[in-house]
Parts: sequence; structure tokens; C-alpha cells
Amino acid sequence: MNANTHTIPSFTSQPTEILVVTSYPPRECGIATYSQDLVKSITKKFGDSFSIKICALESGPSQYSYPPEVKLVFDTSDLGRYQQVAQAINRDSRIKIVVIQHEFGFYRLHEEAFTLMVSQIEKPVVIVFHTVLPHPNEALKAKLIALTKACTSIVVMTNRSREVLVQDYDVPLRKIVVIPHGTHLVAHLDKNMLKRKHGLEGRKVLSTFGLLSSGKNIETTLQALPSIVKAQPEVMFLIIGKTHPEVVKSEGEVYRQRLTEKVKEYGLQDNVRFINSYLALPELLEYLQLSDIYVFSSNDPNQAVSGTFAYAMSCGCPIISTPIPHAKEVLTSDTGIIFDFGNSVQLADSVVRLLNDDQLRRSIRINTLQKIVSTAWENSAEAHARLLSRIADGELRLKYQLPGMNLNHIKKLTTDFGMVQFSKVNQPDLDSGYTLDDNARALVALCMHYEATTNRGDLFYIKTYLNFIRHCQQADGKFLNYVDREGNFTVQNAATNLDDANGRAIWALGYLVSQKAILPSELVVFAQTMLQKSLPQLQAMHSTRALAFAIKGLYFYFKTFRSDTVQMLVRQLANRLANMYRHESESGWRWFESYLTYANSVLPEAMLYAWLVVDDAAYKLIAFQSFDFLLSQTFTEGRIEVISNRGWHQKGKKKAHFGEQPIDVAYTIMALSKFYEIGHQKEYLLKMQVAFSWFLGNNHLRQTIYNPCTGGCYDGLEQHNINLNQGAESAVSYLMARLTVEAGVKRTLSPPMLQLGYIKRKYAQHQLFASTYSQRRVIR
Repeated sequence: MNANTHTIPSFTSQPTEILVVTSYPPRECGIATYSQDLVKSITKKFGDSFSIKICALESGPSQYSYPPEVKLVFDTSDLGRYQQVAQAINRDSRIKIVVIQHEFGFYRLHEEAFTLMVSQIEKPVVIVFHTVLPHPNEALKAKLIALTKACTSIVVMTNRSREVLVQDYDVPLRKIVVIPHGTHLVAHLDKNMLKRKHGLEGRKVLSTFGLLSSGKNIETTLQALPSIVKAQPEVMFLIIGKTHPEVVKSEGEVYRQRLTEKVKEYGLQDNVRFINSYLALPELLEYLQLSDIYVFSSNDPNQAVSGTFAYAMSCGCPIISTPIPHAKEVLTSDTGIIFDFGNSVQLADSVVRLLNDDQLRRSIRINTLQKIVSTAWENSAEAHARLLSRIADGELRLKYQLPGMNLNHIKKLTTDFGMVQFSKVNQPDLDSGYTLDDNARALVALCMHYEATTNRGDLFYIKTYLNFIRHCQQADGKFLNYVDREGNFTVQNAATNLDDANGRAIWALGYLVSQKAILPSELVVFAQTMLQKSLPQLQAMHSTRALAFAIKGLYFYFKTFRSDTVQMLVRQLANRLANMYRHESESGWRWFESYLTYANSVLPEAMLYAWLVVDDAAYKLIAFQSFDFLLSQTFTEGRIEVISNRGWHQKGKKKAHFGEQPIDVAYTIMALSKFYEIGHQKEYLLKMQVAFSWFLGNNHLRQTIYNPCTGGCYDGLEQHNINLNQGAESAVSYLMARLTVEAGVKRTLSPPMLQLGYIKRKYAQHQLFASTYSQRRVIR
């Protein structure tokens, strides 16, 4: 196949293309797997922004059947192909940037031709160094400097690699970007279940994986195993992976045979299992999740990074590793153990220590997950896309794609009784019990989902949450909030103001009633009866947010069953909010209270709903004034930053930062949608989509808050990390935000605009968003 074949069809409006020069599946190679994972993650997140195409590297004639994204094939053993590839890239006007995944072995036959090829490419070039060798000789240093000078930017995966480039190769620091090796978000399935599935029940599992070669130095682990087995006879060591294809070409299966002989020599046939396959990703991740310890025994001190090491960390494996730069950078005393190259005694002692201490392994697992979550492929995609956007200098406008709908975590959190309050990572914590708050929000979210999809399976969950609310309602119409795992009300109900929870219950019941046209009538009657029973208690309600939630619920009820009593009650509650606003509002502080706390956007939203019910223009004015003030406090530099739960924002005092929670972002999105529907101000539409991008990575950490693997959502965004737990509040908040954005887009954009996933540029030029391009984000 020559450089001018395997092209994609041309279009009238040519899409911007990023060409990645790399080995690529079905070629079996660590960098091929890395590149495919990266391409998939970027395409999934920013597929409407640009197209990624592949120039697939080969080391000789082959018969690979490549996927559609491969447009060029480059046999690096053919000297004539180097200049042809450079010319093909230069002629293709669609290609805006070239990304080269570099490993020294790819071009070992024609290193000078490769360097010349890179210098001849007339497009910006980003080179990704998978290996950076320290203390180079003059020849190696000259080769690498020539490469780096031909590049616009350089990507490395560790801080140590960056230091080596600067100190040993004189590469300017400004030219280097550190983007860690990506890792997969994992569902964290039950370890015992996985062991049963793979025939390892009752075993303590050690594992290592990757394409086999002598550099893996698996002999060290085999030498350590007799001592380990003596202390832990149930140990099983899994050696996962087939022999590296290039090794097979040069020496066949000599290395694997040598390992097999070692197993026999040490009498370890019952304690070692070879899995001689290039496993599909789901099966590989299962093996890593069931492993009690992952062993990385490479004997190459210059191996900058290991994908196998990173994948094991993403599965929460406690790791024992030799001191490669990657290990020294991410393994600390609370995330793993490092042993000296080839030291089987140290390795055995470390394994036995970990296997004897279940609590230590659990602690390392949580610490490891916290350490590695920032390197998820979704975050790697974010970092790469932002780098490409900067290099394109305005020619590449990033647009987030809406993730697919995933209710798996919502369903996992839901028992026959209701939605469990908290999770430990993504596993429901039944001991945390249940709350009315969570089940009321869940009822709203599932009603929204049913309205959007008419999925009959939603009705089970709607009934479950509705029954839970009924369980919480008392004889006088009020609701209790806290319920233990056995269904008993806890003492927390007596020690806590329950007005807000009561307000949320009214919101949920009113919202369900508003879906009268599509929901089974018995559900509507059930909710209507509960709401009617609670109405006499609302007149005694004075908590600001409780009033707001109640007004929202009464608005939805009033839409379906118009009632003078309900209208009068809305006016009474709204007047209380209006009086608060008039008392506290002043120039520079258009708000209901002397502070901004949680669920702030619900207050102006409630005033807007009150205006729709009562038609009092004063309510509408307060709604828009207070909402615009709130937006001025929470939107900054092209992203949202909701009020910190580490310190509420007091009038006249400096605003606290960090400690952002998904629920506040979701409530803001819901309010923006309603204000856009009423006011038709394009600023609200744009802000709604910018706010949603907070979940996808447009936040101060540039990390995804939504977990597409589980369908859950992390519980908070802190200063330096995210909260790994995926509780009910966060999961439901994301779902409400996701449904609101999709409904808003469908309601406000014509079909062609929806398909293209863009908002007219003139609206993106609104003065509140007229900052640099990198600060503007539009979601499809």
C-alpha cells in the first residue's frame, strides 16, 4: 500500500485532521495499544472538533487489516518510503497537525531518514517520546536534538523524562508537555466473583502482563516464588501475554521455554499459570482486578514508563516494582513497594508482607486509585486536545460531545427499598442507609429519563423512589429524612432541620404529577395524594431553599391541576423569598441572603416559577436580577466554579475556592435551561453548555468528574484531587444535568445545528465569553 492510498472520502467542507504516526492494531505492540486507546478517548470526547487519522508503522511487508481510521501505511524498513510519507502529508490540506509516537526501535534501520522526514514535514509536528535515555553519548544526543528542533511540541509521560530532556539534551522547557500514560476507568467488580469465573477461587493471585521478552525479567519473580509459596501455599502467579512478535521473529519462543524450565526446576507447576494470549481489554482488566498483587520486574533502569504498570494501578492492584522512573514517580510508601533490580529476596519479603496484611492491601488500593484517577484516558484526551488546540492557533475549536446515557450506577445504588446514600468508590455502602433527599432527587431524574426515552424499565425505579417518599411521610403530612439500612428512622431526624428535605419531597411529587400524560395513573394519584396531605404544613416553612423547592413542586403540580389554593400558597411562599431579597439586596449584592451557600440557583429559579404561576412582575424581576448576580459569581474564564463547600461566600468577603460539588453544577444547569426558555438570552444557553462541560473536564483540574465506565459521578472537585466516591447525590445530579442539556439542545436548536453540534459563532462572541479561544467551550 503506498502513501496515496487508504484515504477517507473527501467532503465539500473538509474536516480538520490530526495525523498520528504510530504502530497500530492489529499489530501487537504496546505503543499500538496505547495509540488506539488514546485515539478512541479523544474521538469519543471531541469527535465533532476534528478527525484523527493514522499513519500505521510496519517493520516489513505485512497483511494487516486495519480499521477505517488508518489512511497511510508506512513500512519503516523501506528507505524510499520516508520521503514519500513526508510528501503525502504536505500535499494533504486536511492534515493540520502531525503527532509522532516515537520509540527508538521503530526506525533503527533508517534513523537519519526518519529525522530528515520529520524536518521535511511542513505541518506542526508533536513528538511523543515513550523512552528518554539519560546520559546520552554525543551521537544519540545529536539525533534527539535534531528531532526536537523539527517539532513544535514534545510530549513525555513522566516528570523525570522532562528533566532528562532539559538537562541532558538541552531541550527548552517551554517546548515540553507532561501527559501521563493513560489508564482505563474500571468498574471494580467483585474480586471473589472474578476469581471464581477464572478458576482461581481460594488463591492469592500475583500477576504480571505484557508481550514477553527477556527485558521483563520474570526470572526474578520465579526465583522469589519458592519462599512466597512456603509462607502462602495458595499463591498463584499469572504470567499474562504472548511473546513479543519481534522477539518471535528473531529467536522464537526461547524465552518462554526458559521460564517454563525454571517453573519445573523450582517445582512451581501448581503455582504458576501461563496465559499465552494477547487478551482483549475487558478480559485483561478482569485479571488485573482479581489480582491481589501486581509484580513489575523489568531490568531496564531507563524504561521511562510502562503501560502495564499504569493499567494495573487503574485496577487498584497493590504494586511491587523495580525502580524504573515511572515507579519512582508514582509509588510512595502508601501506594506500593519498590525493590532493587533482580533482587528476588526483597521481592519475596515484600510479597509475603502484603499477603499477610489485608488492611495494608486495602489501604494501598484506595491510595493507588486516588493517585491514578487523574491519568484516566478521558483526562489524557483532555490534555492532548488542549495541546492540539493551542498549536492550531484558532483553527481547531474544541466542542465536547455528550456522553451516552448510562444508568448502571443509578440502578446499582437502588435496592427494592430505595436509593442508598453513599458509595465506597463505586460500591454501594448499605451501612450509610437512605435519605429522602436522595430518593426525591432520584424520582425527578427518573421521571425526566422516562419522559426522554419512554423506557418502561424506568417505572420500577420511579415506583421504588415514590414508595420510599411514602415511607418517609408522617401522619401530619411532614416527611422524615434519614433511614437506616433496615428501614428504620434514625435519631438524626430529631437533630436536624428537615425543611429542605420536605421541600425536595414536594418538588419530586409535583414533578411526577406533571408527567400525568405519560405515567401510569396510579402513580400520579399516589403522588397527588401525598402532596395534598403535605400542603397544610408548607405555610410554616421559612427556610430559604425549602421555600424554593416547594415552589418548584407546586409549579409543576399547578401545571396539571390548576388550583386557587395552590396559587395562593405559591404567592405566600414567594412573598417570603421576595421579602428576604428586598432586605438583603443592595448594589453589588443582588441576593436573598448575606451569603451564598449550596443549591443557590434554586432560589432565582423558584421566583421565575412563582411568576409563571402568579403572574406578578416583581417576581420575574427578582428572578432575573438575582440569577444574573449568581452567574457573575460562579462563571469565570470560560468555565463554571460553583460556591465552595469549604467556606460559604459571605457578602463583602473574599470568595473561597475549591470544594465544588456536582449537585450545584446540576442545579445551575437546570435553572439556566428554564431562564433561557423564558428569556431567550443566548448567554444562558451558552452558559448551560459550559456548565455541563465541568463534568467532562472543563474545570480547574482538567479532570472528568463523570465516570463513563460506571455511569456514576465523583462526589466532589477539591483543590488537588477529586473525591473518588460515587454516591447517590452525585450520580443523580449528573443524570439530571445530562437530561436537561439534551432536552435544551433539542428544544432550541434546529436539526442540522444539533447534528453539527455547534452554536452560532455570533453567540459565542457574547461579551461574557469574549476571552481567548482556549477559554470558550461548546458542547454538542
